[in-house]
Amino acid sequence: MNVPSWQDTTCGGKIRVARWLVEVVGEGSLFTKTEMREAFPGVAQIDRRMRDLRDVGWVILTSRDDPSLNSNEHRFVKQGEPVWVPGKGKAKPNTSLTATQRSDAMKADGYLCRSCGVGAGEPYSDERGTAQLDIARRQVKLADGGTETQLVTVCNRCRVGSRGEEADVTDLLKSVDTLGPVERKVLAQWVEADQRTYSILERLWGTYRTLPAQARESVKQAILGDSH
Repeated sequence: MNVPSWQDTTCGGKIRVARWLVEVVGEGSLFTKTEMREAFPGVAQIDRRMRDLRDVGWVILTSRDDPSLNSNEHRFVKQGEPVWVPGKGKAKPNTSLTATQRSDAMKADGYLCRSCGVGAGEPYSDERGTAQLDIARRQVKLADGGTETQLVTVCNRCRVGSRGEEADVTDLLKSVDTLGPVERKVLAQWVEADQRTYSILERLWGTYRTLPAQARESVKQAILGDSH
C-alpha cells in the first residue's frame, strides 16, 4: 500500500501526526508542542491526536516521564502500530484503573517504586527532580506455567525504562533453589522485612569504592598489610 504523507490533508489528525513523527522528527529525537502545532495549523486537538498514539504502542515522553525535558518538549522514542494501515491503531477497550485499584496496588507495594525503591515526593539521588509514583501493568510468568498481568508501583523514571518488561517467577524460584542454607536464610530475612539490610562488609566496600584513587591506595595498603 502507499504510505500517506504527513501533509496529506485527506487523512485524519492521528495519521498525519504519526507520519510527521516518523518523517520529520525521527525516533529518538525531541520536538516541542509549538513545532507540532505550527506543522498542523488549523487542525483541532492535534495534541490529543498525538496522545492517542500512546494507546497503540507509540512511546512519546513528556517532562513527567523524563525530568531532563522541559514542559514544552517531548521525545519520540519508538513507533507503535502503523495507524495509517487499515485496521491498525483502533482504540483499545477501556482499561483504565479505578482509584481503588490504584490505592490497593500502592498500599501492597508499601508506597515505594518497586524498581528503584524511591518513595513519592522523594528526591532522586542525582537531585534532578522528585519522584512521582504511578501504577504499571507487568506480565508475570507464574510458577504453574501460566502468565497473567499484574499491577506494580513504579516511579516516573523507572516506568519509562521498564516498558515491556516481563517478570518470571519460575526462573526466580529456580535461582533461589541454588542458594546454600546461609544465603537462603539471609534472603528470607530480607523478604520477610521487605527490605534489604546491608552487612558491615558491604557498607565498608561501598564506602571504599567512593574514595579517590590515592585514598583507595592508602586503605588498600593498610588492609593488605593487616592481612599478612
